[in-house]
Order: sequence, then C-alpha cells, then structure tokens
Amino acid sequence: MAKYLLFDLDGTLTDPAIGITNAVMVALAHWNIHPATREELYPFIGPPLLDSFMKFYGFTEDQAHEAIRHYRGHYATIGLYENKVYDGVAEMLRNLKEAGKVILLATSKPEAFAEKILEKFGLSVYFDGIYGSLLNETRVHKDEVIEYALEQHGNPAPEDCLMIGDREHDVFGSAKHGLSCVGVLYGYGDAEELTKAGAVHLCETVKDLEEYLLNA
Repeated sequence: MAKYLLFDLDGTLTDPAIGITNAVMVALAHWNIHPATREELYPFIGPPLLDSFMKFYGFTEDQAHEAIRHYRGHYATIGLYENKVYDGVAEMLRNLKEAGKVILLATSKPEAFAEKILEKFGLSVYFDGIYGSLLNETRVHKDEVIEYALEQHGNPAPEDCLMIGDREHDVFGSAKHGLSCVGVLYGYGDAEELTKAGAVHLCETVKDLEEYLLNA
C-alpha cells in the first residue's frame, strides 16, 4: 500500500481559475494582449509559468520572466485568495491522515504561496510537508519538486509513494522517479491527456479519489 501521498495543488485540491487567469490577464496587458475569454487562459493552470508564457504567447525567456513579475505583482496580493477548495477535499485529507498516510504537497506554484493558500483554507494541518517552486524561478518543474519532497522524507521506495494530479506534467514528473500517478478529472486535464501520459487510474470525483487512496 502507498504510505506517501504527494498531491498537486491547483486543479487537484483547489480551483484557482479566477486568481490565476486574472493575474495572467494583468501580465499580458503589458504587451497589449487581451484574450477574448477567460477559458483561453486555463492552460496556464498547472504548468510552470515560464514555460506557459513562452509556449502559448511566443515570449522570449526574458519576456516570460518579465511577465511573471507582472503576474506576481497581482497574484501575491489579490489572486492568491481568488481560490476555492473542491468539495470534500478537507474530509478526504482528514480521513487519509487518520488512516496513517503521509500527506505531502508537490506543486509547481511557489512554495510560499502554497503555504498561504493551505493555511487560509485550514488544510495545512493535514500535511506532513509542503513543497513547491522557489521565487527565484528554480525548482519549478514537477519532477524537481517531487525529488525535493522525497529527499525531505528519506527517499522512500517508489512503490510506497503515489502522486495525485490533474495534468500530464504531474504524470511525467512522477514517472521520472518511478512513481505511479493517479489522475483526477474534476480539475483542468482530461481523460485523454492523463491516459496518454500514463496515469495508472482516473478519478471522477473527490469521493472517488478518497476511496481509491484509502485502498491504494
């Protein structure tokens, strides 16, 4: 059974769509770019921001770093709190904790922001470790965060660990360390994306996820 559970944050535990897309709009406005719909920016939810600005808008690396500065100017004070916890997440985490699971957060979001979000929603009490990227744009990719999280807990055997996330980079990042990944379908990835990436199981709802993890 998997004792160590590594959770993604955005799209897995919380729905960050409003805060992230508002901050991306603020950043893009500096280049007079105004997306027609909020939904166009949903691909920014999950992957590292530097990669996303370069991939989706053709920014150079320097432009992407500048965009991130504008993004964070808004997100750090406003967007961070334009967020909501998916129904059932607190109960799931409590039940997993009571079942003896070691619960870790592994997010590409800056660790400092992730800590504030979990604290705001009263979820930090369930976590044995909160790990994310650094504000200097290092440790931003999911495999790097997972590696760091596992190191902090004595590098447990891969078969004792399980990653949970909603996007393909969660699956790819965990695979680099020999970990299996469970995909959730209530976030911002879909069944095709997660299946192609190699997710070992897909969960439609938070309740489905809880039941699976209690027996994983």
